[in-house]
Amino acid sequence: MIHLSLVSVIATISAFFLSIPVHVFAAGSLSEEVSVLLVLAVILVCAKIATLVEKVGQPGVLGEIIMGIILGNLGLIGIHFFDVVHHNEIIHFLAELGVIVLLFQIGLESNIREMLKVGPSALLVAVVGIVVPFVLGVYVVGPYLLPGYSMVTYLFLGAALTATSVGITARVFKDVKMLQIPEAQIVLGAAVIDDVLGLVLLAVVSGIATTGTVAFSSIFFITLEAFLFLGLAVAVGRLFAPYMGRLFSKIQSGAGMKLAISFSFALVFAYAAQVIGLASIVGAFAAGLVLDSVCFRHFRRPEFVEDIEEALVDADERTRSRVQGTLQRYTAHHIDELIAPVAHLLVPIFFVIAGMSVNISLFFNSGIIVSALIISVVAVIGKVVSGFVVRGSHNKWLIGWGMVPRGEVGLIFATLGASLGVLPEEIFAIIVFVVIVSTLIAPPMLSWILKGKEVV
Repeated sequence: MIHLSLVSVIATISAFFLSIPVHVFAAGSLSEEVSVLLVLAVILVCAKIATLVEKVGQPGVLGEIIMGIILGNLGLIGIHFFDVVHHNEIIHFLAELGVIVLLFQIGLESNIREMLKVGPSALLVAVVGIVVPFVLGVYVVGPYLLPGYSMVTYLFLGAALTATSVGITARVFKDVKMLQIPEAQIVLGAAVIDDVLGLVLLAVVSGIATTGTVAFSSIFFITLEAFLFLGLAVAVGRLFAPYMGRLFSKIQSGAGMKLAISFSFALVFAYAAQVIGLASIVGAFAAGLVLDSVCFRHFRRPEFVEDIEEALVDADERTRSRVQGTLQRYTAHHIDELIAPVAHLLVPIFFVIAGMSVNISLFFNSGIIVSALIISVVAVIGKVVSGFVVRGSHNKWLIGWGMVPRGEVGLIFATLGASLGVLPEEIFAIIVFVVIVSTLIAPPMLSWILKGKEVV
């Protein structure tokens, strides 16, 4: 199955490129404006082709990263069609917009009340799952395996190792219909808290990279600034968002206005975060935490919901109750549904572009390969140990492995470090390698443990 899928990907890509006239690949044969349009079209199509990995149980994000690595290294065989990507501001802006949308979605899917309910176990798992990989990355594998770099570089390496992809873990639990078991609730709660703490850590590390100092006072004030921003953004946003929703609903109460308000909210919060020196994604995440169905209670419900309710008039009470419960859940998450098409368009651009930043020729160096493998092992260990801080009879291996996949979050950290100029391309490539390895091995390990084959 895996072999056939990979062959299909390669064959599809080859057929596409063979169908384009040879002169198109030549550098300078097209104006940059025209070539950017064509490159974006190819990136979007290839990103969707890459979702073939889902047929073998892997998340689509993994396929998008690998596709980016393939496309970004076609120059090694004389195809320079994608060279424009490396310096074109439009493409990089769309990629940045994609990651803002992604963090906005994560915020929408997170629930502050649910985070508070998961209890001390999830908080403890999250804290250990951040502290251990961070310390190992900054003070152990960084200096010993990759000597000669600045402390800021090691800080970004450690920060990238702290990430956990809640989406990948949730998908595994959902596939085996075990989302409600205590271990799953602890892992998912810890992963959400991990996102929040990770974003604060990212804000701190980014601030240090910008100021160029690692003094305790700088760390303290940047940490305080990050927590204050998240706290104030959520508090002020929850206070004013319902009034804003009511005001705009008087102008137009349809889905178009709801989408425009939601997306603008994310952009304004992202801008506010940048103004005070934090990463824009911190603001986008805060915007997602703020918005919920209450903010849009004065808007029209989705049209098909109204149609279904009208069709239920003659239904029996039990059927009407069950269907209305489902419709209410859908209405409550209508913003997520409206943002999803925007995410389908922009988020894959971010992951493909990130993959294209990996110089695969670096892995011709045996030293980098060895370093990447060792850091991958450290990254796994750093998360697995977090499962063993939970008291009681919970399956500690299941909780630990549930925290392993880095997925999109680790890649966001690495990309930000590269954009700030503090993460050299070889370390960026190693982090991408770690993201791929952890994303590949975690789902089968989780499935194996969930099927009763516990590790002893």
